[in-house]
Amino acid sequence: MFLGIDVGTGGTRAVLVDRYGRVLASHSTEHAPIRTLRPGWAEQDPEDWWRAAQSSITAVLKDSGSQPEAVALTGQMHGCVLLDSTGAVLRPSLIWCDQRTQPQCDWLTDSIGRERLIELTCNPALPNFTLTKMLWVREHEPEIYARVAHVLCPKDYVRYRLTGEFAIDVQEASGTLLLDVTRRRWSSEVAAAADVPAAWLPSLHEGPEICARISTAGASATGLSAGIPVAAGAGDQGAGAVGMGVLAPGTVSATIGTSGVVFAATSEPTRDSLGRLHTFCHSAPGTWHVMGVTNGAGLSLRWFRDTFAPNSSYDELTALAEKIPPACDGLLWAPYLFGERTPHLDPETRAAFTGITAAHSRGHLVRAVLEGVAFSLADTFTLFHELHIPVRTIRLGGGGAHSQLWRQIQADVYNHPVELLAAEEGGAFGTALLAGTGIGAWPSVADACAATIRPVATIQPQNAAAMAAAYRRFRHVYPALKQIEATS
Repeated sequence: MFLGIDVGTGGTRAVLVDRYGRVLASHSTEHAPIRTLRPGWAEQDPEDWWRAAQSSITAVLKDSGSQPEAVALTGQMHGCVLLDSTGAVLRPSLIWCDQRTQPQCDWLTDSIGRERLIELTCNPALPNFTLTKMLWVREHEPEIYARVAHVLCPKDYVRYRLTGEFAIDVQEASGTLLLDVTRRRWSSEVAAAADVPAAWLPSLHEGPEICARISTAGASATGLSAGIPVAAGAGDQGAGAVGMGVLAPGTVSATIGTSGVVFAATSEPTRDSLGRLHTFCHSAPGTWHVMGVTNGAGLSLRWFRDTFAPNSSYDELTALAEKIPPACDGLLWAPYLFGERTPHLDPETRAAFTGITAAHSRGHLVRAVLEGVAFSLADTFTLFHELHIPVRTIRLGGGGAHSQLWRQIQADVYNHPVELLAAEEGGAFGTALLAGTGIGAWPSVADACAATIRPVATIQPQNAAAMAAAYRRFRHVYPALKQIEATS
């Protein structure tokens, strides 16, 4: 049995998986809400992740009555956890959706050159990446930056608390803007240009590689046995792709969590010269992936509920949306609550409903949110077509795969059949497979996927024509929003 731990944005999940892909126990603990002290800012306390991890791990061990043979971690990517020489957290973590660092992106691009930076890291400087967050702290909180001795990403901080080791996997490291993605090693040139000491960076490993063991302190805090091997794991998207069997060209995943991601595996680094797609190392050795990201995917639905219908459940809201026709009688939602990544690379753009009339109801607003998120993800499929990235199979994951209505909307918007899988634990399931591969339960990550991942349903498009017409209108919303912002 293998334990996967997913340090997400909204909570931390622990999942115990056996060698046949059966989920034996699962438990999730919510995090405190994201702190947004200013528009575009987003912070979380790393100690809260550790609290939630302890709770979820303890619950899974209690429910199963068993100890795992190996552990691996996954979680939200790009967060910046700064530690001093004793391993103490220096400040709350700027997380993936924090958008305050555009000036630092501009400085880094000017210092290295946009083309050279993409050549070195396969990606442009974006506010989401870890390095730009470090540079913001250096500029605005120099007294804190002067005490930095270690830099970690969220799930790797939880690993540190479990094991005492500072380690990271190549897939997660790809999202720091400090990795030479092509060569799967830290980029000494980028680190030197940003004046980041190599000693601050954690040891670098492939996803299934055993990089640590549960320490005495970690065992005491969680109930895990000291000495259990811990694999490097992957960021949430890399682990989620493993959990969905997205390892070979042609198989694509569309995952709606807090953010939304369309993910395609590649056999070599595939760069978009304009930087609209991320090119990262995959969590399976010798493979890479490209992905497009919508910052405000499931976050859009949560924001709508919390703001306009705090006493309603998601099921109640989607039941209202089910009564509304496809294309929502002309109503559109642009899901740019935290700016947008793919394809606009614009941290300053803002969300909007457009086309509201007196005839629109709450159900229309909810359906518009669901459709708008799918339209934003469709922008990535448009880029895949432009870059000749094959799409033969689309598998759905995250909360968007749990909703029957959202599944159908995605099939209609992508105009492609979409598959559901037997396991619904996402990244936690995938990283458990990495843990098992790390101790030899399977010869490779691909063998682990073949042994455990089973499609259980296929949803065919039913309203593709209506969605195609609405998507054409959606493509005009972002330019219109930019024109409004330019005149404000």
